[in-house]
Amino acid sequence: MQRITPCLWFDDQAEEAARFYVSVFPNSEIVHVSRYGEGAPMPAGTVLVVLFRLDGVDFQALNGGPAFTFSEAVSFYVNADDQAEIDRLWDTLIADGGQPSQCGWLKDKYGLSWQIVPPVLNEMLEDPDVEKARRVMQSMLGMSKLDIAALQAAYRGD
Repeated sequence: MQRITPCLWFDDQAEEAARFYVSVFPNSEIVHVSRYGEGAPMPAGTVLVVLFRLDGVDFQALNGGPAFTFSEAVSFYVNADDQAEIDRLWDTLIADGGQPSQCGWLKDKYGLSWQIVPPVLNEMLEDPDVEKARRVMQSMLGMSKLDIAALQAAYRGD
């Protein structure tokens, strides 16, 4: 059992969001759905908590009402191995009202922030050749969705 599990607070879209996220990532599933009972702050039968797993990591989604919303202060960092995976995740997560941001960041239609990043980016940014790393950083700062080929071209100095 995972010791620490992120809890995502939704107004009333916990189950919808969990089903969406499970559809995006492989090795994912809805584990359990619990519902509010009589006398609760939401109507009886309304989803209270959804326990779900994304690519082997446990999460819970809570329908807690409109008191809190997501901000960029918390995001989920996703390693995407190649451009096809970056493109698929990016396009799926911004669909239906999501918003692209800068440097591989986006907000999905629920307002949750994600970073879709190829592991090769960190390798290039950590290169001991500071000029190579600087060129990669400058290239990345001009991007919304990350483009591996463009980052590699900057790294090479093309």
